[in-house]
Amino acid sequence: MAKDKKESREKRHKSIRKKVFGVPERLRLSVYRSLNHIYAQIIDDFKGQTVVSASSLDKELKDRKSHKGNVQTAKQIGELLARKALGKGIKKVVFDRGGYLYHGRIKALAEAAREAGLEF
Repeated sequence: MAKDKKESREKRHKSIRKKVFGVPERLRLSVYRSLNHIYAQIIDDFKGQTVVSASSLDKELKDRKSHKGNVQTAKQIGELLARKALGKGIKKVVFDRGGYLYHGRIKALAEAAREAGLEF
């Protein structure tokens, strides 16, 4: 049994990663969130490379004065990631929520990426 939230998330993440694998036709969109920031990247698991990434630390969003770990920022990260991915010809991805519950910032990022044109 897990002792705290972090261990519970890591346990869920391991379980998810057993099932979710990015193939060349459908790369993996991985999400990580901290208290202050949110990060998303599209990964080619066969090559072990990050193809596209976006975070609240990117130049496009760094000028904002408000808190960067909220739902509004997560939506902007989703849109930014989708634009970058579509620019590289990536349309279909498999979503790896990183052991986090599909709620709040994770849900906002996923929905914004879908609305911007990614399919998953």
